[in-house]
Amino acid sequence: QVQLVESGGGLVQPGGSLRLSCAASGIIFNIYTMGWYRQAPGKQRALVAIITSGGMTNYADSVKGRFTISRDNARNTVYLQMNSLKCEDTAVYYCNRGGATTDDYWGQGTQVTVSS
Repeated sequence: QVQLVESGGGLVQPGGSLRLSCAASGIIFNIYTMGWYRQAPGKQRALVAIITSGGMTNYADSVKGRFTISRDNARNTVYLQMNSLKCEDTAVYYCNRGGATTDDYWGQGTQVTVSS
C-alpha cells in the first residue's frame, strides 16, 4: 500500500526559505521518477519539480533558480529546498511519482504560506 507523507511546510516571509520532505513507502522508491507538485487556492495542481531515479532534475519556469529537488534513496525520501520564496509560492505542496494524475493516490500535502 502506497503511502506518501509530506512535511516541512509553514508560514514564512517573502525571501525566506523552507525545506520540504516526503517519506514514501509501499513503492520501490529508487526506480521511480519523483516529483513535487503544488496546488494554490482556486487553481489546479501543478508540477513544480521532478527528479529521476538517476538524479536528473527539471523545474517549472516559475521556480527555476530558487527551488532544488533532491532524493535519498536509502531513506525513501525526496526533498524540496525552497529559497527566495514569493507570495505566489503559497500553496499546498504534494509529492508523488512523476506523471501522477488525479486518479492516483495522494498524501495529505503540506501547507506553505508566504506572507509578510
